[in-house]
This record gives sequence, structure tokens and C-alpha cells, in this order.
Amino acid sequence: MEKIILTGDRPTGKLHLGHYVGSLKRRVELQNSGEFDKIFIMIADAQALTDNADNPEKVRQNIIEVALDYLSCGLDPEKCTIFIQSQVPELCELAFYYMNLVTVQRLQRNPTVKQEIQMRGFSDDEENQNKKGTPVGFFTYPISQASDITAFKATTVPVGVDQAPMIEQTREIVHKFNSVYGETLVLPEMVLPENTTCCRLPGTDGKAKMSKSLGNCIYLSDTSKEIKKKVNSMFTDPEHLQITDPGHVEGNVVFTYLDAFCTTEHFAKFLPEYANLDEMKDHYRRGGLGDGTCKKFLFNIMEEFLAPIRERRKVYEQDIPQVFEILRKGSEVARAQAAKTLEEVKDAMKINYFADKDLIAEQAAKYKAK
Repeated sequence: MEKIILTGDRPTGKLHLGHYVGSLKRRVELQNSGEFDKIFIMIADAQALTDNADNPEKVRQNIIEVALDYLSCGLDPEKCTIFIQSQVPELCELAFYYMNLVTVQRLQRNPTVKQEIQMRGFSDDEENQNKKGTPVGFFTYPISQASDITAFKATTVPVGVDQAPMIEQTREIVHKFNSVYGETLVLPEMVLPENTTCCRLPGTDGKAKMSKSLGNCIYLSDTSKEIKKKVNSMFTDPEHLQITDPGHVEGNVVFTYLDAFCTTEHFAKFLPEYANLDEMKDHYRRGGLGDGTCKKFLFNIMEEFLAPIRERRKVYEQDIPQVFEILRKGSEVARAQAAKTLEEVKDAMKINYFADKDLIAEQAAKYKAK
């Protein structure tokens, strides 16, 4: 069996560090490992429209932003297929068939769906006039995601920990389909970030999740000046009022980011007073290390990391038509694969009427015998 990856992002804005540590970094590593036969990277515009139906221009404009972030981070169109979800209509047809394999009650129990509905201010209570109802397309996102994954026969899906329930639901759909119609779909496995800190990188304000809507993101395309401003505004330890005060590193966003990004080499380059992060944390805990020093160190690390990404992005920005051509070609490749899977699904479901010569011959013989 071929080893295939399917993953992607919603184009609702530029990508940020949470996207990078949660999945992008791993995608580039997997792409360059040579371990996989095919890699599909999807810009999920159709899914983004489920909760942005009143602002389609936002989704339209951010297609190119996500594509630029992908390319600047090192995703290579020669090694992976980057495509736009809406340009592969077979995905919608697959999702329609899968809807019959999932109950409303099961979707309501999906913790990711519940969390996302709450975060966006939707309501499942028709009597609540203060909140918008949940769009059906948004509610059925796990089914759409199952369509995306199975269409490309993905064996591996790199995700953040918050998406784990969605992959589990995909696996349930695959089991159900194969048990009803015969072995047709491939059962996917998820890959979580190896660094546990990266499973859920907090926002700069200390909120549990970095989110565009909360305005607490560091974007991959941020300028040096923007990064510095955001690092300097980061939530630290509210009890660490004086440099001499003992400090807490747990829940301290600066140290969470250092856990995710810093290496021993960074200390030799930017903060030689310490041999490693453990020494730095010990000093902060006992007092005598200021937040300003910690933030300056983190800024230097962030700038070293993001500067090359920013520079690669500038190069791609000079040839936007070529970026769209990459997406067009990728969408053609993706559609061909999805069409093949859809044909196999329809064969299994016995709704391949015109291709089923046995059915036609059987029906012809039946009526001739009358």
C-alpha cells in the first residue's frame, strides 16, 4: 500500500506560529523525509465558507496568503500537491454519501465540533435569539473532513491535538463504510507533534489557543518590528513584579515559547550567561532574572527563525501568477485522484448504473423474459 499524507488549513487569514509548530513544521519534515509516496496539502476554502458565508471575499483573498505561507515555509510543489478544496467537486459528492453513515447525535458529541461552535458564538438552541444558529455545513465538518482524507486514500494525517477527535470520526466512517459496502476506503492514522509543547501553542496573551479571531498571534509573515512588539507584550508571571522576586515558568508564555523554539545553540549565540534553558528557568524561579531579558532572548530566537521564511515569501510575492499556476496544477492532480476514489465508492455502493454492464444485461434479460 502506498503511504500518503493529506493535511491542510482554512484560508481565513495568514498562518501563524501555532500553525507552524502544530503541523507545518512536521509537514515539511515528512515531505523531505522521502518516506511517503504522495503528499496532498489542501487549502480548505469550501470548509472556511461554512462559517464565513457572509464574507466570501475574506476567504477568496486569503487563498494566496496561505499559499505564500506554505511555499515560504518550505513546502515544495515538486514534492507535494498543493490544491484548493473547492476545485475538487468530487469531495462534496463523497461527503454527501458519508452523511448517511453518521448520526446527528454522534456529531453533537464530537468535542472539537462543540468547542468550535462555542468559540464562534453559534447556538444549537432555537430559542436563543442572541446568537446565530449553527450552519449545517459547519456542523457536518467532520464528515467533510472524512471525505477529504479518504478521497486521497491518506494513510497519515498530521494534526494538532485539538483535531484528534475529527480523525477518530473519520476512522469511524471508514469502518462503517467498509463494513456495509466492502473494503474500499483506507483507514488513516494521525500524527501529532513530537514536541508536547507544540500540541497547543498559547496566544501571546496567555489564552489557551493562538487564534486569529482573538488577535493573539505571531504571523509567519510578521515584520521584525511587529514580532518585537508582540514578544514585548507577552503574558508572563503576574506575581513577578520585581527582578528580585521569585518567578513562575509554568503558564508563563515566554517560557512556553522558549520550550517550543530554543536550542542549546541559541544560548551560546544570544544569552551565554546560561548553558541551557533549565539553567535559565532555575534563575527565574529563584529571582534575579527580569522579564525584559527573557523577552529579548525570545525575540532574537523568533527573528532568527522567521527572517528566512519572510525573505522566501518576498520572492514568491514577486510572481503571484506563478503561485496561482502551482495551485491550478495541484488542483488538477488532486481532482484526478479524488475522481478515481469516487468511482470506487460508487462501484461499492452499487450506484454505478451506466458502468455496470452486468446490471444492464440482467435488467434487459428480465424484461425480455416477460
